[in-house]
Amino acid sequence: MKISYNWLRDYLNIDIEPRKLAEILTGTGLEVEAIEEWESVEGGLKGVVIGEVLTCKKHPDADKLSVTTVSTGIGEPLHIVCGAPNVAAGQKVPVAPAGTYVLKGKERMEIKRSKIRGELSEGMICAEDELGLGTDHEGIMILSENAIPGTPASQYFNIVKDTVFEIGLTPNRIDSGSHFGVARDLAAYLNINEGMDCKAVKPEVSGFKPDNNDNPCQVIIENAADCPRYTGLTISGVSVAESPEWLKNKLRAIGLNPVNNVVDITNFVQHEIGHPLHAFDADKIEGKKVIIKNLPDGTKFITLDGTERTLSSKDLMICNATEGMCIAGIFGGIGSGVTTSTKNVFLESAYFNPVSIRKSARRHGLNTDASFRFERGADPEITPWALKRAAVLIREIAGGKISSEIADIYPSKIKRRQVEVSFKNMARITGKTIGKPVIKKILEMLDFIVISEEDDILLLEVPAYRVDVHREADVVEEILRIYGYNNVEIHDHVNSTLFYTEKPDREKLVNIIADMLTSAGFSEIMCNSLNPASFYENEDFETDKLVRLANPLSSDLNAMRQSLIYGGLSSVARNINRQNADLKLYEFGNCYFLENTGKQIPAVSDFKEKRVLGIFISGNHLPQRWNSRVRASDFFDIKSTTEMVLSRLGLNPDSLAKSESAGGYFSEALAWSVNGKIVAGAGRVADKYLARFDIEQDVYYSQIEWDHLLMSVRNHSPSYRELPKYPWVRRDLALLIDKEIKFSQIRDLAFRTEKHILKSVDLFDVYESNTLGDNKKSYAVSFILRDDQRTLTDKSIDKVMKALAMVFEKELNATIR
Repeated sequence: MKISYNWLRDYLNIDIEPRKLAEILTGTGLEVEAIEEWESVEGGLKGVVIGEVLTCKKHPDADKLSVTTVSTGIGEPLHIVCGAPNVAAGQKVPVAPAGTYVLKGKERMEIKRSKIRGELSEGMICAEDELGLGTDHEGIMILSENAIPGTPASQYFNIVKDTVFEIGLTPNRIDSGSHFGVARDLAAYLNINEGMDCKAVKPEVSGFKPDNNDNPCQVIIENAADCPRYTGLTISGVSVAESPEWLKNKLRAIGLNPVNNVVDITNFVQHEIGHPLHAFDADKIEGKKVIIKNLPDGTKFITLDGTERTLSSKDLMICNATEGMCIAGIFGGIGSGVTTSTKNVFLESAYFNPVSIRKSARRHGLNTDASFRFERGADPEITPWALKRAAVLIREIAGGKISSEIADIYPSKIKRRQVEVSFKNMARITGKTIGKPVIKKILEMLDFIVISEEDDILLLEVPAYRVDVHREADVVEEILRIYGYNNVEIHDHVNSTLFYTEKPDREKLVNIIADMLTSAGFSEIMCNSLNPASFYENEDFETDKLVRLANPLSSDLNAMRQSLIYGGLSSVARNINRQNADLKLYEFGNCYFLENTGKQIPAVSDFKEKRVLGIFISGNHLPQRWNSRVRASDFFDIKSTTEMVLSRLGLNPDSLAKSESAGGYFSEALAWSVNGKIVAGAGRVADKYLARFDIEQDVYYSQIEWDHLLMSVRNHSPSYRELPKYPWVRRDLALLIDKEIKFSQIRDLAFRTEKHILKSVDLFDVYESNTLGDNKKSYAVSFILRDDQRTLTDKSIDKVMKALAMVFEKELNATIR
């Protein structure tokens, strides 16, 4: 939000250096994000002065140039070569001496001392487009004979200079969404902290009086829930034209483009007091009726931007007797707006339900100045004042007569809230005892009314425009921000709260695993939690548990995700399309589910979310190097990464139950389980999912059920043991076995056979050939043996290896090679 310093001073008589004012505003909760200097003419005509042409003669070497001498009121006259056909001696003209900047199109150009066709030129006699005062370039500007040479052009042309504050207005502070609102807060601060006796003064509307009642419009509210109050009146005989300079300058200073005097006045009042207005061409109001109602679903309506929009039956509309004229509080219609041919105006000032405005604005993708204010909460009590203010200005600037009484339809008056505040609680919350007179003064300056005071308790009436004040803490915040946060001293006494962190520390474990994966070359991604519902409408997902949005931003973002796979594949596709095909990605994210309890409106407890870790690998395992071969990533890369995560959290992957699976979004996969619950699954993503994102290379995905995994390790505690004192021994066996036999069977059988000195079993070679026989393969398996009590002997080693060979032959029908 932009606030003009000049405009601000229309309501508050102050003269404070802008930087200091910015600090004050930020201290009161209106954070100033930027300060910029604004001038009604770009550059402010800096350096340009009024001059008088003393002599003018033709250039000796150029037919279209003139050689002049120009007095600028200071020093010797300037020699200036001028190409304008209308230059003549005796004229008063704007002059840009050497070193001054003028406009050349949209760019600024420095005037330099130079020779033109052999004649010295020490400046430029300017046309209006070169100064930014207009678009004419047919000749130089010829000024009044009364112009005094040496007068700065900025003074002669009344160039307005201003300081504009860019304020980051928080959604709850719409009460300060106007110049008067900011002035009100500023006055309160200056009274309390600077001892200044000042008060923000609202412009007078006592001059308002209807001239006649010749052109009334009947106002009918059919939907009082969404339009609790509507006021309007008619002004006849207006002359729609360009606004006066003072009005255009105020609007331009805050970034608004002037349109015409009537529209500019509605914008002016909106930014003055914070209440949006709308002006209709009264002659286009069929039946002389203004009806506030909802139109049927599917009704077509063309807004001021020329876009045809399809209305919802929930959109509140301002209609005439036959059709809609405006989406209430958001955007006007193209057929009822004020144009240069408009003679009679119907002026609207209303209060609309913030929820209704917000939903309609989002539904149509509109964000206007009016909807910005209405959806945050306007002031229902200010509507007649805003209407009178605009009507008086229109009559003054655009002419015409107020030709109707104010139609004020207010079926059920909105009552002001009442809040009880304790002085004791104020001291406890703020950390400082603020004097009662100071507190009451602050409340008075902010328009709070003290209804009663009993002992320690104040009963306050909250102003209608303070939509954010509902409870005692809100009032305390108001007092503290005006009193000044910096005025609350830091005490020597410090309170602290002891708390016990639940084990395991979830955030700590997330950081540990994230650090580990990042160190292993993975990049963290964060994807949108919203996906198209169509992604989950298949047998691979729990469609009946899909969380759908009631009011989605678009059809592509209408459901909460049930898996991280879609976001990950989207990231993979985006990187591949940008020539980054070798990828290692991971994401910690929530997935969402709705338990079907049969309720028409689900309770909060029916919604479930679970934490998931998704890991994606695609492309080459390592980039091409002179000392290593290029290898495409495969299933064993995602498997080892998954097992690395499990191991880091204290689980032994070899001891977990494993199962192979296919289907879902995997073409082949391996799952790890603890106590019958799957804690992780990893495999190659199925082609049908890759095709959805036009991915033509293999992608390997691991989904780790983070919540289940942490439940499995919650009682885990690290254990330690001393380093082994005795050496280990390795023995190898080559086993000829059937192809159906898995290495895990060999490992499990080995550990069941030798439970004391067998420490590890590994597969280090696989050989398959027709020479081995039908359906046969050869495994080369290593065994590490160690006795923690003594050094192993050949006899004991041979005994163990013989036992292993026998059990492999018996249980697996293996042949020892």
